[in-house]
Amino acid sequence: MTTTPVLAPAPAAAPLARTVRGSGPGLLLAHGAGGSVHDNWGPLLDDLAAHRTVVAPDYPGSGDSPDEPGVPHSLDELADRLVAAADAAGLADFDLAGYSLGAAVAVRIATRHPGRVRSLLLLAGVAGGSQRFRLLADQAVALTAHPALWADHSLATAFGRTWVDALPAERFAGLRAALAAAPVPAGFRWQFELAARADVRAELARIAVPTLVVSTTEDGLVTPEQHRALARGIPGARLAELPAGHLPMVERLPELRDLMVGFLTGAAASGPADVPGPAASGPAAAS
Repeated sequence: MTTTPVLAPAPAAAPLARTVRGSGPGLLLAHGAGGSVHDNWGPLLDDLAAHRTVVAPDYPGSGDSPDEPGVPHSLDELADRLVAAADAAGLADFDLAGYSLGAAVAVRIATRHPGRVRSLLLLAGVAGGSQRFRLLADQAVALTAHPALWADHSLATAFGRTWVDALPAERFAGLRAALAAAPVPAGFRWQFELAARADVRAELARIAVPTLVVSTTEDGLVTPEQHRALARGIPGARLAELPAGHLPMVERLPELRDLMVGFLTGAAASGPADVPGPAASGPAAAS
C-alpha cells in the first residue's frame, strides 16, 4: 500500500518591520538597496508626517527587518509585502514614493496594485537595462569585503562630484573613515543583485496616476539616463532635476524636502503639471 505525501503549505512571509508616523492620507515609502528607512528616508520623515500617515517598511536584512537567508526575493514579492504593510497600518490607498531600487518596487506596486496608488514619486530611480549599473552593483557587492575600497567606491559613485570636491579635507577624511567603518546590512547582497537585474520599463505605460520623477543630475551610480527613462515611459510624468549625487537626502535635503512636500500637498490633488521645485520640466527628450 502506498500513501500520497501531504505537502504542507509554504509559510507566509513574515511582516516587515515598519515605521509609522503622522496622520491623514497615507504615504507608503520604499527605500533603496543596501539602505533602510532610517538611512534613506530618516531626514524627511518628520516633514512628511506633518502631511501624511507615513508607512515606511524595511526590506528583509535592512533596518529592523531580520534577514531571510535562502529566500529568492523579487520585485513582485517586495511590492506585495510593502502593500501588506500598508494594509496592516489601515491604509486603503496611498501616495507612493520610491528611492533607487525602491523606485522600481514602487512602479511594480503601481502596476500590480493599481487601485491602491493615488500618486507616484520616483527619486534617483532604477528603470532597468543599464549594463554599466549592473557592473557597479556587482562591484559594490564584491567591495564590501574590503571596507576601505568600498568607502572609496561609494565616494566616487554615490556622492555628487561637486559636493565631494567642495568638502574640506578634514570632513572628507572623516566621511571616508565613517564609510569604511559602517556595518554592511545583512540584506546588502540580495538587494543590490535585485537592483542590478530589475527592469520595469515595459510596464511604465500602464501607470495612470500623477507622477513626479526626481533626477539627481550628478548621480554616478544610477545615472540620469535611468531617471529620464522613467519620466519618458510614464504618461504625463514630470521630471524635476536636483544637482546632487545618488544621496540627495545628504547633499540637497532642503530642496528635496520642498519637492516632495510640494508634490504631495499640491500636485497630487491637481495633476502633475503643477509640480513646484528646482528645474522642473516636462518629460525628458530621448538621450
